[in-house]
Amino acid sequence: MDALSSMLVGAASTLSLVAALFFLRFWRRTHDGFFLLFSIAFAIDALTRFILGWAEVPDESQPYYYLPRLVMFGLIIVAVIQKNRPRAGR
Repeated sequence: MDALSSMLVGAASTLSLVAALFFLRFWRRTHDGFFLLFSIAFAIDALTRFILGWAEVPDESQPYYYLPRLVMFGLIIVAVIQKNRPRAGR
């Protein structure tokens, strides 16, 4: 991986970590599960990007590299569905 690619992967990983901390801060204030699930999803993304950049994986097309992304997007979908589900007592 060349220097520019490494820098971009590092930047993407850092920004995902910043997003995770951003949502974690809102979760601590509100205790809304939506923010917690988003925080976990972005933390998974940050960790995955860090590992892929650090390990310098030559071929990311293997299916097991997409499993963490599948989990991440699944958490986001669950968070949105739970947030938009009608509540009893409304």
